[in-house]
Amino acid sequence: MYTKQEVSKLKQAFWTSFGKYMKPILSADGEIISWSNYKTGISGISFKMDADNRNASIAIVIAPADPALHKTFYDQFLLHKSMLAASLGEDDWQWEADTTDEYGRSISKISKQLDNISVLRSEDWPDIISFFKPRILALDEFWSMAKYAFEAVM
Repeated sequence: MYTKQEVSKLKQAFWTSFGKYMKPILSADGEIISWSNYKTGISGISFKMDADNRNASIAIVIAPADPALHKTFYDQFLLHKSMLAASLGEDDWQWEADTTDEYGRSISKISKQLDNISVLRSEDWPDIISFFKPRILALDEFWSMAKYAFEAVM
């Protein structure tokens, strides 16, 4: 069993390693980017990666304060679903139109999870990185093409 401090240190070490590993890779637009803290440039839309002692997940989180904009953004993702799947090379992501986050906020989420893996075991880190890397790069490629449609509805 790990203390909260040990868990925090291990997670921080993982994200530092991931950031260093991804640092040389430019975005689809040829820009330097912080892959661990990906910024979409649109308030209420984020790309989140998370890893804990049971799994790793990557998600598009839709959480604008305005409920009408929330629905509009989710509908835009539905319109771009085939383009997203083509960028990802996968079509088995979970789509949740109405769920809540860990703070009880209403969100929509499009996600994929890798089970039976632990960020607390450094021997699992290569598998977690291999899960995150192609998917965050694919999300960036998708976003490079799709973000303009989202900007237009704001």
